Order: sequence, then C-alpha cells, then structure tokens
Amino acid sequence: MKCLELLLPLLLLVRDISTQWTVWMPRDISAMTNSCVVIPCTFTYPSAVRPYRGTHGIWYFGQPYPQLFPPVVYKSRTEIVHESYKGRTKLLGDLSQKNCTLQINNVGTEHSGRYYFRADLGGANIYTYPDFTELKVLDQPNIDVPAEIVSDESLDLTCYAPDNCPDMIPEIHWMYTDYLPEPLFTSDYVEDSNTAVLASILTFTPRPIHNGQLLGCRVHYPNTSFVYERLISLDIKYPPRTVWVNVSQEVMEGSSVILHCDVDSNPVPRISWLFGDEEVMSDTASNASLHLDSLTPELEGVYTCVGDNGYGIMNTSMYLAVKYPPREPWVNGSLTVQERSSLALHCTTQGNPAPTLTWLKDGELVGTITADEVSILELLEITPQVDGTYRCLAENEHGRASSSLNITVEFAPILLEDSKCTIVREGVQCVCIASGNPEPSIEFYLPDLNITINETNGRFNYYTHSDGYMSTAMIKLREKGERGNNGGTAVHVHCSISNIYGTETIRLELQQEKKYMMAVIVGTIGGVAVIAFIIAAVRYVGQNNKKENGNPGQDVGSRVENPSMFYSAVKKDKQSLRKKVLKTELLGSKFNSILEESTGDDSDYQSVGSMAGLERQELNYAALEFVRPREGGFGRRDDGSDYTEIKAK
Repeated sequence: MKCLELLLPLLLLVRDISTQWTVWMPRDISAMTNSCVVIPCTFTYPSAVRPYRGTHGIWYFGQPYPQLFPPVVYKSRTEIVHESYKGRTKLLGDLSQKNCTLQINNVGTEHSGRYYFRADLGGANIYTYPDFTELKVLDQPNIDVPAEIVSDESLDLTCYAPDNCPDMIPEIHWMYTDYLPEPLFTSDYVEDSNTAVLASILTFTPRPIHNGQLLGCRVHYPNTSFVYERLISLDIKYPPRTVWVNVSQEVMEGSSVILHCDVDSNPVPRISWLFGDEEVMSDTASNASLHLDSLTPELEGVYTCVGDNGYGIMNTSMYLAVKYPPREPWVNGSLTVQERSSLALHCTTQGNPAPTLTWLKDGELVGTITADEVSILELLEITPQVDGTYRCLAENEHGRASSSLNITVEFAPILLEDSKCTIVREGVQCVCIASGNPEPSIEFYLPDLNITINETNGRFNYYTHSDGYMSTAMIKLREKGERGNNGGTAVHVHCSISNIYGTETIRLELQQEKKYMMAVIVGTIGGVAVIAFIIAAVRYVGQNNKKENGNPGQDVGSRVENPSMFYSAVKKDKQSLRKKVLKTELLGSKFNSILEESTGDDSDYQSVGSMAGLERQELNYAALEFVRPREGGFGRRDDGSDYTEIKAK
C-alpha cells in the first residue's frame, strides 16, 4: 500500500504528451477474498477535445464494448451498476485530473477477470480504452516454489500476500518448519506490475528425507478474522540412495528364479538389469523384477541392478550360481604313439560344484584324483604296457560322466620264449612267435641250404597267423636233419622278425627230442604187451569154459559168460596223427585177429595261435574191453560190461 501512495502523485503529474487516447493501469493485480483492492488508473485524451459538461468515466467487467452489454462496475453519472458490484465500488481518483483509480471492496472469486475503463467527455467524445487490468482474487496465498528442488542445494521458498487494500495490511507466517534444518525467514515488499505485494522468504537446505513433507504459509489480517493458508508438499529431487536386490543364491539347473530390485530415488528411476555387461531388461519404476526360467549353466554369473533418474546412478550386484552335474568330459582323441615317447592326456569338463577327475586304465586307477575342471595325465617313457583304453571320470554331488580314448603303442618286434623247433613223426616242426606293433612279419632261414622260407613249396610247409599284436609262423621240415657229433639230430633254423621299428634274428633251438623217442618206444612196447595179454586172457577163458560145460564141440559164444570181444587201440596226441586199432573176436574155439590201420593226412599240423605256445604232448595207450554175450546170440550188451585200460606215456 505504501508503494501505491508513492505512485499516485506520479500518476497525477502525467501530462498530455500526445494527441492520442491512452490509459495506464496495471496489467495484473491480486487481492485476497473478502478484502479490498485498489486499481491505479490514469488516462489521456487529445488536446483538441474539450470536455462537455464535465469529465465522466465508466468501468466495465469482462468486455470493453457497450453494445455487448458488459457488467458495469462503476459509473460516475449514475449509481446504476451490476448487482454483484452494488455497494462495493468507489472511485478514488479525480476524473477531471485524468485519474481513474478504482477501489473494490469485499471482493470474491467471482470478481476475478478483466476491467476496462471508458472515458466520457460529452457529446461524441466517448472512448473505451482497449487496455485492461486483470484482477485475481485469491482464496489462499501464493507460494513461489522453484520448478526443481534438488537435495542438498540451498532452497528459497517465497510466500506472497497482496497488499493492495489501504484498510488491511497482511501478516505472513510459515507453518511446519520445525523439522527443517536451520530455516531462515526474511520479509520484503515486492513490486509486481506496480502493485504492492508482501513477501516472506523461507531459506533452508533440503535433504532426501524432506521429500513429500508438508510446508505451509499463513496470511492473517490483523483486526479481522480473515486467515488464509496454503500447504505444499515438498518434491525433493535426489539421486538413487539405495538399490536393494536379492542376496546371492544357488539354484539347480532347469529351475526358475525371480530377481527383485528396489530403488529409492526421486524422480522414479529407470531400472536396468544387467547380466555381465549386457542389459537384459529395463523399466521406469521404483522396483523391477527379472524372471529367469529353465536355468542353464550359461545363466550363472553376476547380475547387476542399475538405477538412473537423471540426478545420479547407483547399482548393486548379486551372484547367481547354477548347480549341475558334470558334463561329458573332453579328452584327447585316440592316439598312436611310439615306444619310449612321452604323452600328456588332457581331460576337461564343467560342473558345479567343480567335479573331481579320475583317470582309469582298463578299469584300474592311474594317476591322481584331481578336484578341478582340468586334469592332465602324463605318460613318460611309454612302454607297450601303456597300450589300452583310458577313461576320464568326472563326479560331483549331482552326478557323474566320463569319456574314453584308446592309446595304441607301436614298438619293435619281440621274440617270445615259445619259439622253438620240435621233432614230430613226419620230421621237424619249427614255430616262431613274435609280438610287435605294427604286427611283425616272420621269415625262416635255413643256413645249411641258404634258403629263406616265407611261403609253401615242395619241401617246406609254411603257415602264418596274426592275432592282435601277436604273429605266429610255422614250418615243417620233412627231413629230420643230420646227425650231430653226439648222435642227435642237427637242425639249423633261423627265425627273422621285423616291422618298421626294427628287425631281430635268432636261431631256434631243437627241443623235446628225447621225449618224443621215448614216447615212441614206450608206446610200441606197451602195444605189444597189451596184445599178448589179450591173447593169453582169451585162451584162458576159453579153456575154462570147455571144462565147465564138458562139451568142447558146443558153440562157445552161446555159453561162455566171460567177454567174447577184445580190442586194443593205440592212440597218439589230440591231432590223431596215426591210429592203430586191433580187434579180436572169439567164436567158440575160433580166433580171428584183424588189424585195421587208419592213417591221417601227412600234412596235418598242430594248431597255431592260442595253441601255438603249447608243447607237443604225445600220448600212447591201450584199452581192453570185455563184453558178455547175449542169450541166443553173439552180440554185445552194455549192461554189466567190464573193461580194463592200460595207458603208457
């Protein structure tokens, strides 16, 4: 109001400086409801115009044109005004002095709007000025709040109360300031479009905890009951203070999990879930959840929730562990290596928790057990015994898996102890057995004849067989060789074995010569003795039968109770190189002896391969069988048969 008092003298000093119709009034002015308001106003008119019967004026509300019948706020010629303004308006200025200042009392919100002034100088000199004042009637004070309040930055809040009523001077007080940190209060008059406004300024530094709290401004007019209040909620902008996520956890492969993230910030942040450095989802909200279904080991790792609201960024991470049984281990492919070389076998797998790795060879433990996802088995100075199947076994608490590989060791040929020459009935048989990889080739060499034997010819039978790393070759010499100085047979046979890694030649020793000769002698003597025994037994039985029956002419075969058939067989080894069968039948006093000889093929040989290492065993034996005659005939019957077996080795 003091400002208005200073302005009025200035308004009265305004002179007609132009020949145009002009008016000055504040563009905007405000007042509290039930209070009053004074609208300052001055006007001019052309100097050539002379007022006729005095200077008059009219204030209109809303429209400047009379033909539109706007409400009349004030009229100097009459007291006819709009009902809403009856008894509320009066002219404070002197129109003759070109002062059109208007006061409106007991204003209400319905009085808010534009006010126009019309000068009436008489006759045709009537003019409505297009300029206007817009009145704002407030039912609460204004609080000037910055468009943005940032945490930890000093803040000024201003509460305004219009002071455009000479009869009422406002007082301003702040409410709900007890929780503010060190608030500061200042007051001042502020000019707004040449109108008086009382201002109270509250200064403090807001914190995130003040976000959403209430502050109030109260305007009171002393000596009245008019009290006006306004409350505001503080909108404090602050960066993310906390980002909460699930604690790190362990889940099984194939299961599902939900990761939660809550961010405390203002405004609401953009929440992003990152897996490693890759963004997997985002949302603008105070919380966001990441759903993970059918988990695989590839989804194990660090998950990070990032909150960004433009005022700051904050993130929190958690670790998601996916448990699963070991995967099938990766191992070297099957290998072929040379003897005395070195080799490293690698086994790699994955599992959670980390599996233990075990190396097995042909089912037996080799190396050490490793509690890691990688295991290396080193094989140094490889020998043929290293050859075999190797398996890497991975185990953890959730299962097991394994992978295998084969190691093939290549080595120079080795002659086995079973290589030798032996005397057989047809001559001399020589066997050469060797082990090697690649499988060795075998040749025989006869130094006396300077002949290398590796195939069958007219004088030599050559046979070979391979089984894995084992090769066997055999020849049969039809001549038994020359006699040595000591009377024995002299056989000179060399065996040569070879593959890409080496060659070896040795002389084969003649074995089992005495044993063979002894077997022949014993077999022959045994056979003669058996035949003599059979003949004596038959004669003895026949004579006894004659004595008991007293009828030497009777058919012996129908009465004798002792056996009527005798036979003897001389057999040699399992190959039946030669068989001799002697059958003797006695019919009465008649005795027939039939010698049947069955000869085998001279080219029958001992088996080679798994039986190649066996020494030739010669077996000679004789069997004697007694058969009782059937009643009424000379046949044999099985029941009650007696026999004796004589064997000689």
